[in-house]
Formats: sequence, structure tokens, C-alpha cells
Amino acid sequence: MKTSKNVYYISDGTGILINNLGKALICQFPAINFNEEKFPFITTVAKSKKIMDDYILKHSAGRRPLIFSTIINPEIIAVFNVPEVEFFDAYAFFLERLETCLDAKALRLPGFSRKVTGVDIDRRVEAIHYCLEHDDGSKTSEYNMADAIIIGVSRAGKTPISVYMASQMGMKTANFPLTHRFLSEYYLPDGLLRNLKRSTGLTTTPEFLHNVRKKRYPGSNYAKLTTCKDEIKQAEQIFHKYHIPVISSAGKSIEEMATQITQELNLSKITFMSHIEL
Repeated sequence: MKTSKNVYYISDGTGILINNLGKALICQFPAINFNEEKFPFITTVAKSKKIMDDYILKHSAGRRPLIFSTIINPEIIAVFNVPEVEFFDAYAFFLERLETCLDAKALRLPGFSRKVTGVDIDRRVEAIHYCLEHDDGSKTSEYNMADAIIIGVSRAGKTPISVYMASQMGMKTANFPLTHRFLSEYYLPDGLLRNLKRSTGLTTTPEFLHNVRKKRYPGSNYAKLTTCKDEIKQAEQIFHKYHIPVISSAGKSIEEMATQITQELNLSKITFMSHIEL
């Protein structure tokens, strides 16, 4: 069995799609150490040959590296699809099957999936502005304009999820911190109570919260494990009291949590972003 392998993600765009796909595949082989590199915006044969000859083949030393690709241009594909490497063409696998089952020819145009309309851009910018203006409990009187509201204790991960949902999903997302006042009295402000159907509770494990807090405020009562345990328990009791759906941030990526929130609130990404950048 191989103990290490070089992996390259090649794309004529940002490379986000093929990078995520490749990572999802190779993580199924934890015993192998993968050395990963990404080459986005490969749009010319000349640039392709330079990368292939001066870098990939030079560093492979005959070990046949893996290349995951979403290149559309057949001339560029030919540069990378050679016997010296293991070439995985994501588009070819799916497009050929789709052409057969749909009885139609695919456009096969580079960058077509990244085209956005003015409406898409305006919606995303508006969502980002809303997120920034309604971070950390600001302007709760305007929560009726939110697509989603994330509630949780300090350092549970509310802000990064909110920013992701706004910038990547085009959703107006607010977040509200459960401070000592709300936790001790087990209540929520009117702005939230009027918008519970838009709200999701964010929880985590005491150990996870403790580790996050002690990095920022080491030795403080705020970061103590007992404090974290008490706050999480109180927050979950509030969620239960107001029938707010709950997700946990422990061990999950921002993308996973954002997706779970949209599912809990019956939101669809396609409703907000008709074109998704890959």
C-alpha cells in the first residue's frame, strides 16, 4: 500500500468544486499521507504545459501523482491526461452519462457555471450588509427581515456561520448571543420572540467551548469548563422552552452547520442564489 501520494486539483475556474470533491474522496484513505496542491484558472495550453512539465512531473519522480480536474477544454485536458499520472476528469464522467440519459449535447463551455446575474450579485451584497449590521445581537427590531437567525452562547460559532450563509448562500443572517442576563432569566427579547420561526439554536460540547474560550481568555472564569457546562445547559433549556430547533457545532465544518440550518428552517440555497460559483 502507498504511504504517500501527491494530489493536484486542476481547474479553469476557482477550483473550489474539484478541491472539495477530491478531498471528499481521498479522506476515505486515512492511512495515506496526501500532499495536495491546487492550480486554479488554467485556461491556456501554454500555462498547462508549464505546470505539467515544470512542476507536476518534475516533483512526481515517477510516482504517478493524482490529478483531479474540472477542465472543459479538450486541448488542455490532453496535456494533463498522460500515462505518467492518474487523471480523474470529474466533468467527463458526469457529462457523458448526462448526455446519454438526456439525449442532448452539453455546452461544454469553460466557466459557464460561474456566470452570475446582477440580481444575484445585488442579493449577495445585500445579505452581507445585513449580516454585518445584525451581528452579535444588533438591531433585533429588524429581525423580521432576516432569512435566518442563529442563537447561542458566546464563542459557539454564530458569526462565522452567519457570514458564510450571507456571502456564499445569499441569505440575510443575524446572530444573537445568549449573555448571562438571558441565560439566568431563561428568556429572549421581543425581537426574537416575534421571529422564532426564523431562528435556530446553536450548541456545542462543554469541552469544545472551553478549548475555544481559553485560547482567547486563558485563566478566566468565562473560559472555565464549569462555566461552559452551565451556559450550554441553560441555553439548551431556553431552546427547549421556545421550541427552537438546535444543531451542534462540535466537530463540524461551517459548511455543514450552514446546510443544517437551511434544512431546519426549510430554506433552499437555490431560492437565494440561482447561479452558484464553482
